[in-house]
Amino acid sequence: MKEENLFNIIRFNDKGLVCTIAQDYKSNEVLMMAFMNKESIKLTLETGFVCYFSRSRNKLWKKGESSGQLQELQEMLIDCDGDAILLKVKQLGKPVGVACHTGRKSCFFNKVGNNGKISINQKVLIKEEDLYGKK
Repeated sequence: MKEENLFNIIRFNDKGLVCTIAQDYKSNEVLMMAFMNKESIKLTLETGFVCYFSRSRNKLWKKGESSGQLQELQEMLIDCDGDAILLKVKQLGKPVGVACHTGRKSCFFNKVGNNGKISINQKVLIKEEDLYGKK
């Protein structure tokens, strides 16, 4: 198989972003979805710790920079169309490793029932104010 430069494969959207899923490298649980740009991908590969691009803040965002809940990159995969990235990560943090800003392990905690009603399927492992301090 011929190796190609990843930036020749990735199809960024018109804002220079690509959808990225973070998955626990051991359990395969989907932890979160965010966006990356070229610079955040380069920083992730250089440092070994995941960096995203925050659309709301319009800047690079190293996961865990304010909460201490870092994501150590284990593997990066690009889908067949080049328009999505899968990051297999080791979620780090003290006292627990959580990916969600709500203090849950995963951002995907709202379960939709057959009747369309939402139920929460994960416990809060650490309070938000303990992650970020009082607002």
